[in-house]
Amino acid sequence: MGTCFTTCPSSVTVLPNPPQGSAGELRDSVLVLLYDCPAPEHAGPGLYAGERLTLTSDDGDFMRVRSTRTGREMDVPASYVARVTHRWLFAGISRYRAEELLKHRSNPTGAFLIRESETNRDCYSLSILRRANSSDQNPVKHYLISRLQNGRLYISPELTFHSLHHLVEHYSESAAGLCCRLTMSCFIQGLDSTREAGPAPTTTRRPTINWKDVSRSMILKRKRTDSGNSLVSEGLREAINSYLQMTEGSDHCWDT
Repeated sequence: MGTCFTTCPSSVTVLPNPPQGSAGELRDSVLVLLYDCPAPEHAGPGLYAGERLTLTSDDGDFMRVRSTRTGREMDVPASYVARVTHRWLFAGISRYRAEELLKHRSNPTGAFLIRESETNRDCYSLSILRRANSSDQNPVKHYLISRLQNGRLYISPELTFHSLHHLVEHYSESAAGLCCRLTMSCFIQGLDSTREAGPAPTTTRRPTINWKDVSRSMILKRKRTDSGNSLVSEGLREAINSYLQMTEGSDHCWDT
């Protein structure tokens, strides 16, 4: 991984630290370090790529950050820090850095993140870890998430989604052409510390449905009030609806 040797003794505006540990905070964005930053000589341990950070101050080019894991404070270049939303949407991260983060030993097969595409404007990339065998030199696979003119998103043109949330929900239930099913967001030190003891999925997978026993009306005529008891998730409903529109026209729009 890359290494940062620079510190910045700048005069900066001190920002208040956000409250730690609340449920709302986990839904909002967090800061993650992208490169190892060793501390100055004889100054103790430094910061490591993948750590969750608390912002202390910011002068634009450099940030003074604190590790939520160790409490260590350092000045790091702003370009060494990524903002993560929803635990899986990484802003300002390259394909190579995504691979390095996903290869962390705490990530199991199906660990993933979504980032802005480096080569396609207004598109995203889904990066997934698939640990097949030790001889696989690059176990991370990448899929372009494109956008239609109406704003819907897709990896395969046959399946389109209203949002990234619906896309993640669908591929958490079924691989549907990907290298594997999504199981959990990329490990972040200081946010997912319990995963060190043993990985546990954070995405939910519904029980397998016997489609032979399910009629079209049981799915298509779902009412809004029944959203909590639906046979399928909103993401899967989006995918099936998209498929029906392409194969049979728009006569089967669901009540969503």
